[in-house]
Amino acid sequence: MSAVTNIAEMECLADLIRRDHPSLKALSLRPDGKYQSRQMAADQVTDAVRACLSAAFRDRAPEDFPRLYCAWGKARVGSTALNNLFGLSGLPSYYQPTKAILRCALAQAPLVAWQPPSASEHPALFSKETAGPYLVAECLYNPIQLLIEAGYPADRLHLILLDREPTASLSSWFAKWSDRVPAPTLATHYVLATLNIWRIRNFARRHGVPVTHYVYEASRDPATSVAALFRRLGLADRFDPGILTDWQGIDRLDAAESRILFPGEPAVFEVPGLHASTAAYRYRPRPASTEVDAYAELLHRTGVHDTYLHSVERCAADLALAPDTAARLFGHGLPWFSAAA
Repeated sequence: MSAVTNIAEMECLADLIRRDHPSLKALSLRPDGKYQSRQMAADQVTDAVRACLSAAFRDRAPEDFPRLYCAWGKARVGSTALNNLFGLSGLPSYYQPTKAILRCALAQAPLVAWQPPSASEHPALFSKETAGPYLVAECLYNPIQLLIEAGYPADRLHLILLDREPTASLSSWFAKWSDRVPAPTLATHYVLATLNIWRIRNFARRHGVPVTHYVYEASRDPATSVAALFRRLGLADRFDPGILTDWQGIDRLDAAESRILFPGEPAVFEVPGLHASTAAYRYRPRPASTEVDAYAELLHRTGVHDTYLHSVERCAADLALAPDTAARLFGHGLPWFSAAA
């Protein structure tokens, strides 16, 4: 199968993703001439990223790897703000270290390996990875698989799965990237990126990697949800309410003053103003755009909404939220919170 060219092809690919079909490894990825320079098979791209990481990990003893809290989600789920939040807690906090290598491979730019610090220097790290928006390869890559197969010990990893209400996050995709990617392509990539959560979760569980779910809407009450997240991760001693609000001087998340470590990637992927200024870690509502209306049925038919509902259910359970708290954060019409709401 080739990269997506129409809705029927997208739905076929979506089905393969939900089933984690082996044929996805050989998926042919067509170049777009801007973000991907040549045709490649999916396994060619992942092989290149894996080899780059492996070269950096090869001579390290297992105990030299820090515990890595790796957050993954479709783009525009609040992951960059979490990057800054964990940085403020004192953890080195990395912005898409494996995706940066992937993008270099797709654009035929030099690949630069990610070199995590020694565990003796930093016992714990945070990284965020996001799926989409430009290319199918960005929607399907699995950072946990790449790290483990390159030599990062599975028992040093903890996967944090991120999600956000579908119409809000897709509206954000349109707002940020519709001048670069046609709306139908963005919507297609959004569906594929969303569904890839099932493959990533299943891979992590098969390899014994702990999984925690965190849904953006939990940030409606950041003091409660972030404290619960840190407890779940075993980082309760690093949580201080001040990390939620002491953002003066670092309010631009892509500024030099932020607590985020950015790897290099091809300039074509840079989007000025992608990360909004914010004075604190907080929920930022985004009304659904009129563009999303045209894709509402597609989001339901392909399982995007069901995927989000599962993320919400798991987030409430993983963070051990009280029923009334869960209903307040997520209970707008969701069936299992309707009684408490």
